[in-house]
Amino acid sequence: MARRRGFFAEMQHQAKLSEQRQRAAQRQHDQAVRQAAAAQRAAERAQLAAERASEQDRKRLEREAAQAYVAARVAEAEDMTADLHARLAELDGLLAATLAVDDFVDLESLRVIAQHPPFHRPELQYPLPPPAPLAQPPLPVKREPEAAKGLFGRKQKQEQAAAAAEAQYAADYWAWKAISDALPAQRAAAQAQYEEAERKRQAELAAAVERYKQESAEREREAAEQNEALDQLIAGLAYGTVDAVQEYISVVLANSVYPEWLTVSHSADFEPSDAELKLRVIVPGPEIVPGAKHYKYVKASDEIAPVAATQKETKDRYALLVNNIALRSIHEVFEADRRSLIQSISLELGTETISPATGQPIYVPFVAVAASREEFEKLDLSAVVPLATLEHLGAAVSKNPHGLTPITAGGVRRAR
Repeated sequence: MARRRGFFAEMQHQAKLSEQRQRAAQRQHDQAVRQAAAAQRAAERAQLAAERASEQDRKRLEREAAQAYVAARVAEAEDMTADLHARLAELDGLLAATLAVDDFVDLESLRVIAQHPPFHRPELQYPLPPPAPLAQPPLPVKREPEAAKGLFGRKQKQEQAAAAAEAQYAADYWAWKAISDALPAQRAAAQAQYEEAERKRQAELAAAVERYKQESAEREREAAEQNEALDQLIAGLAYGTVDAVQEYISVVLANSVYPEWLTVSHSADFEPSDAELKLRVIVPGPEIVPGAKHYKYVKASDEIAPVAATQKETKDRYALLVNNIALRSIHEVFEADRRSLIQSISLELGTETISPATGQPIYVPFVAVAASREEFEKLDLSAVVPLATLEHLGAAVSKNPHGLTPITAGGVRRAR
């Protein structure tokens, strides 16, 4: 009877898990920030008081610090108790929680549009800057020789100065000419290097664009396939085909929001000949129920200790959880099935555990019930006692699910 979740049911389930994890992480983060801020403020106040205190005041401050520490630990125990009570309230309110929402799932809301990320190599989209121009150096200027000084040898000095100026000009000219002659080759090399770099950029851009197009096409293909499968599901549901009904119910039940720490799984088989859905529900074992009823701070040992709940309180709470989930599952299916394709539900609910006798995995059934749509829709689930409702429906119910006592196979009447 067990079936794996279909694609859309798994997608819906994972989306709900992601939302729950995000909410849980945000709550933990906010709590940590508040605690850190409070601790920082307390430390700053204590430091400031210590700096200002005289020797005579220190003992008083130490007493006050000790009292503040005890008060903080008591507050911590109260916070833990508040968290515990919130968890217990969630366990007790599993049926009421679903009555406040419409369990119908509009399949059109599962239609997807391919989401494309930005192009991963944007830097390749811009041409490289061309090489900076190599300017032609100016022609050298011939310097006039300096005038000769002194009374003797003026002509010779003048000739020597003129010869030196000519030699300097010749050296400057040939240096200029060497640079000028080399410029065309340098310009050509720079241009060639630029063109090679630009060619490489364009090649990398073309490859990156092609890869992006292929990845985008794959995303479009996956979205189209998912939407095509959704169209087939919607069409199949309109005809009431077995696969479509089972897939839709899987989506509905995967969409059911349980606390993130409480895992409930469903599997369903639809029998079109009598419009009956066989539904199997797996719930956590008794360990899901906290064994404490509140926390207290023990000053002597500087510990926050749980105060144990009575055995009856724990047993009753787990039995309520079992019965609530059984009724909740039936309610969610009937409410979501607006076309009344399902006329009756045969439900079995239990847990998977390890046999203490064999050490092997076993399944322990806690509830078996059959209910017709007409009969179930007469119930006002906001005002019922779950065990009494199951007995009214002719269910077989475990006498002690907390003790892993299974139901007997017989005694469950068919849905009317």
